[in-house]
Amino acid sequence: MKKYYPALLCPLLVTMSAQATLASESATQPTMMDEVVVTASRMAESKKDVSANVTTITSEDICQSASRNVGDLLAEEGLGHIQKYPGSLISVGIRGFRTDTHGNDLQGHVLVLLDGRRAGTGNLAKILTKNVERVEIIRGPGAVQYGSAGMGGVINVITRRGEKNSVFLEGGGGSFDTGEGSIGGTVNQNGVDFAGSFTYGTSGDYDTGSGDRYENTGINYETGISANLGYSFSENNRLGLIFTRFDVDEAGSPGYFSENDLDDYTDKENYSVDVNFTGQCPITGSNLLVRYFFGKDENSWQDNTGSDPSGWDDGVASKNKTDQQGAQVQASKSFGPATITGGLDWLDYEVENSWTPNKTTYSNPALFLLGKTSVLDDRLTANLGLRYDWYNVKVEEPAGRDEDQSRFTPQIGLAWMVMDELKIRVQYAQGFMMPSADQLAADFDSFGTRTVGNPDLDPEKSATYEGGVDYGSNGLNTSLTYFYTDFEDKISTDYLADGSQTWKNLGDATISGIEAELSYDLGIPLGWTWEVRPYLNLTILTQYEDDTTGEDLQYVSGSNVAGGLVVGNGDGIFCRLNVAYISDQDVQDWESGAYPTPVVKLDSFAVADLTGSYRVYENEHLGACTVRGEVRNLFDEDYAFVKGYPRPGRSFFVGLRWDY
Repeated sequence: MKKYYPALLCPLLVTMSAQATLASESATQPTMMDEVVVTASRMAESKKDVSANVTTITSEDICQSASRNVGDLLAEEGLGHIQKYPGSLISVGIRGFRTDTHGNDLQGHVLVLLDGRRAGTGNLAKILTKNVERVEIIRGPGAVQYGSAGMGGVINVITRRGEKNSVFLEGGGGSFDTGEGSIGGTVNQNGVDFAGSFTYGTSGDYDTGSGDRYENTGINYETGISANLGYSFSENNRLGLIFTRFDVDEAGSPGYFSENDLDDYTDKENYSVDVNFTGQCPITGSNLLVRYFFGKDENSWQDNTGSDPSGWDDGVASKNKTDQQGAQVQASKSFGPATITGGLDWLDYEVENSWTPNKTTYSNPALFLLGKTSVLDDRLTANLGLRYDWYNVKVEEPAGRDEDQSRFTPQIGLAWMVMDELKIRVQYAQGFMMPSADQLAADFDSFGTRTVGNPDLDPEKSATYEGGVDYGSNGLNTSLTYFYTDFEDKISTDYLADGSQTWKNLGDATISGIEAELSYDLGIPLGWTWEVRPYLNLTILTQYEDDTTGEDLQYVSGSNVAGGLVVGNGDGIFCRLNVAYISDQDVQDWESGAYPTPVVKLDSFAVADLTGSYRVYENEHLGACTVRGEVRNLFDEDYAFVKGYPRPGRSFFVGLRWDY
């Protein structure tokens, strides 16, 4: 048996060092009740007023993480099942539902936002963390706020804003020919604020935890750009521009480890532009948000055994592209103890897939109304939400037709501050996912089979009941939630008597479980100047059953747990040990090549990462230099998020960062 006891001593030694720096007075720190969040009501509000279970990953958490993108970051958090492939592809699950990784994100079951609007992708490997201020996660439906796809949860990635003048430069490298460099900075001067970064990375093929080389898993290069620019022309009014871009070139597409493909690769790209105004109406005094955004999400897979039959590009086996644009207009105003937020969302998508002979379009306007009111000296807050969505989908002639659907969504919740440190909350919320354009309106032949849309399809929908308790005081923050979800009208493939393929609403499921978060900064009650914080996050599904078959849902883990210890001084020195555990799950064994595809168990695993940094130099005029070290997969676990696609074994990374 391998032993790694010396590595585990690092957090302990730093803890002992922290104990030697006792402060003369106890430190103070806001509790989670004082935290301001924006995702649950689309406007800034105190977390004590929120009836949903909201998790926040802070900028400090991101800095201490070994992750480089939001997908890897969430894999460390114990939220739910993750699907991770070589080639920059990560899908994230919450409460038994997952993001959609390719094409139209209206067809996902977990929604990804970028600064409060749709990111245009469900592949969270495409969102790098270098310019991210925080990530807010609604666990449970967010459809009343954001529409289709927010069934299991909503992930809102919030970029930094410039609060001071600064610049940074960093670079590093490590195992498996990994190299990375970033440059960025912030500005805040004369009403102008800016925060931005550019990141470049490359990597080679990696070894698995068993010591075997997994060929064609490296990438030629990966780049990410994020910029948030604003101009405040008065105290309460700001014009903003947010630009993001991700590009990965020739990322290895190795296929199953047992049948390692050595020459296929994938290219991926995502960009978006967001023009927005936030301010106050001089006539009504209401808070306003107006924005227009557009972007593109594109994926291609190079198969060197032949050419693309659709003629998109010679040698490209498959390719898809989604052009997105949209707008938001909302106003929020207080009327005594009540606050009302209402407005209009509009989305327009054009989707092209090389495996179908047509282009599909989606138009989705929606009206929403969100309200809250507080009574009993602001200790009891009631939240109510209503939303109505109209959908028009079109499959271009001669391969299809137009179809229309609509959906009404309600939500209601209560949050009761029993005392300043303790909150009890309950909520009922609905979620839904609209059928795709092909599922409603297609009529074409593909690979010798006729595909026909079903205009009578209903949206997939869910109803979730949940209750929870939050407590925060003197460095201790805890949260416990129980939820129960009825999922109905799952859209499944069906075949007609003439052999044509279509879709029907054929499945229901029941999902319930417990979510818990616990962290305790021992430095606060003990009066230390250092943070010494053990933490634990867990999700345990008590039921995840297909109501038709009585079997457990596939690709769902019953238990997801993350825990660890952080020790740091808040000024360039920290050490963090994080362990993430995912239980086994039932999956289809596509690797077998058998039909019908057998269902097998994907083994459980636990992965530990150790990260740390040390400020080696600091000068008022020259800035500060910090050395960073990482050991990923500390115990060299042989594991896979997806059967047949094992992840890297133990790896090391060392970097140097200069801040001014």
